[in-house]
Amino acid sequence: MSEIPESLKYSEEHEYIGPTDADDEVIVGITDYAQGELGDVVYVELPAPGDTFRRMDVFGTIEAVKAVSEMYSPVSGEVLAVNEAIDEDPALVNSDPYGAGWMVRFKVEDASELEELLSADAYRLLIEE
Repeated sequence: MSEIPESLKYSEEHEYIGPTDADDEVIVGITDYAQGELGDVVYVELPAPGDTFRRMDVFGTIEAVKAVSEMYSPVSGEVLAVNEAIDEDPALVNSDPYGAGWMVRFKVEDASELEELLSADAYRLLIEE
C-alpha cells in the first residue's frame, strides 16, 4: 500500500504539492505510488531556478530502470529552487519521496489552482481504480 499523507494535495499525474513556510510557495515531487510504479530511479532532469511553467506543462523527466516519465507542473508558477541532492543520489526519490526526495520549490502564480488538486482521499481512489 502506498503512503498518501493527508497534509498534501495531489495531481492525477502523480505529483504532490506540499506546504512550505511561505503562503505562496510549495514543494513539488512525485508520489510514493509513482516512484513504486517506476522502480529504481537512476536520473532526474529538473528545470533551473527562474524557469516558469503553466499548470500541466512538463517541468522535468525522471528515469528509472523500468521507464522514463515526464513530470507535470500541478500549478502555474516559477521555480525558486531545485533539490540538488537528487542529482547526487536519485534513489532519494524512492527512499523518501515526501521528504529528501522532493523535486522543486515553486512560487505559485494562481492560488485557485491549488483547489483543483486532489485530496488524499481522492488520490487514494484514483490509484485504486
